[in-house]
Amino acid sequence: MPSESLAVLAALIRKELLALRRDLHGLGALFVMPMIFIVLMSLALQHYYNPPAASLPYALDVRDAGDAGRLVQGLWVRAHGEPRPLPADWREALRSGELKYVVVLEPGLSAALDAPALPTAAHLRLLTEPGIDGHLFNALRAELVGTAGDAKARLEYMSAGASPGASMAALVQAERFAGGAVRPTAVQQNVPAWLVFGMFFVVASMSSLFIQERSSGTLARLRSLGVPPALMLASKAIPYLGVNALQALLMLAVGVWVMPLLGGEALSLAGVDGAALAVVLLATGVAAVGLSLALACAVRTHAQAATVGPILNVLMGAVGGIMVPRFVMPPLMQRVAEWSPMNWGLEGLLVVLLRGGGLAEAAPHVLRLVVFGLAMLALAAWLFRRRGF
Repeated sequence: MPSESLAVLAALIRKELLALRRDLHGLGALFVMPMIFIVLMSLALQHYYNPPAASLPYALDVRDAGDAGRLVQGLWVRAHGEPRPLPADWREALRSGELKYVVVLEPGLSAALDAPALPTAAHLRLLTEPGIDGHLFNALRAELVGTAGDAKARLEYMSAGASPGASMAALVQAERFAGGAVRPTAVQQNVPAWLVFGMFFVVASMSSLFIQERSSGTLARLRSLGVPPALMLASKAIPYLGVNALQALLMLAVGVWVMPLLGGEALSLAGVDGAALAVVLLATGVAAVGLSLALACAVRTHAQAATVGPILNVLMGAVGGIMVPRFVMPPLMQRVAEWSPMNWGLEGLLVVLLRGGGLAEAAPHVLRLVVFGLAMLALAAWLFRRRGF
């Protein structure tokens, strides 16, 4: 690029930075909005990813006086702590949420566990308060089944004259295998999700400034001076790529250092491939800035700039797994999510931050983002020339 073009580009970039500095409210929203979402959603969903089954207030209704029933009771108390005294009207305590659940040991439980055959009738009941989370309900039910199975195994050992020194749980080793990556938490999901959302939200600021320059005649004067459209578009793209980079650094810092101070879990960057993370963030920035430039060239009024871009961002976020994690969506919605650029950025970050992946594993998501971003930049250049800004 000739030195004259470089000088013009530098001057245009300075102009964009001055315009950004004057728009402190819009610029602040680009940083504050995703940060607030990270904090709020991470704290709100903390128990969704880590159900607090062992610390819930509960009570036992023991109606079986046999040794096997006492064994089940002891195993449950050992895992969940001492139960609360059973209220006279414990069903009302459940309905009001004062108790989260009650385990009822029905008569005949000991006989069913002592019998050589597997049980054919229910002798353990789990009753929960109406608003308990579905994942937590299933976890408690599975744990109660496992406790009963553990008790029956211990009884079999004792009837054979052996003394079991361990639990049947020692037979099973469960872990999330991700090549050394950390286990998923609300922070691990929400920091990448709202970081991507914030990066794409530059469309609102860019469109507003673009309309303002077009209305004031700034773009027309620059064209009349012979400034090439490519330089004008590049001067807008480069500063916003810098804004995206600052957003990424701030949001990652919030996850690493701020969330633990607020009672949440820290975002772990241990073992993360720094080069892969930088490439995914850059590709996401290219896609976000490309889309923002295309929309900025397409809209004609301030009202359109203030509505079309944010609405599109919200739709892409809702579909792409930002607001609702993709793994909880039904299969059809998961397939639809694959078409959202925000999902490409989010999946790329999850590959690096959560699954311990590198450039090779993140490459498919990076390729989609870059191709999309370049296509949007080409569309922006075509609209810019066609409308003669």
